[in-house]
Amino acid sequence: MKPIETSLAKRPSRETLNLRIPAAERGLIDRAAKSSGKTRTDFILGAARRAAEEELLDRSIFIVSPEEYANFLALLDAPPTPNERLRRTMQETPPWSQA
Repeated sequence: MKPIETSLAKRPSRETLNLRIPAAERGLIDRAAKSSGKTRTDFILGAARRAAEEELLDRSIFIVSPEEYANFLALLDAPPTPNERLRRTMQETPPWSQA
């Protein structure tokens, strides 16, 4: 007979990260976490993860051959090929112009 799996058995292991922060900042984080329906830990982890991903993505380097780079630049410089979706988009009133 196989043992019954529980939700505890499926959770990945976690490590501890201790932070020393001013009480006012902790209060701000707690209020934001509560308003988003998250625990303090989940709120901080999500914010830290997003910041880390953004930081690392900003530092990505793409190495291509001179020919591939020239082709990329040519695609950027080429005018868009007209199509129905582009026509509709260009005829719509921009959201910032709507009152």
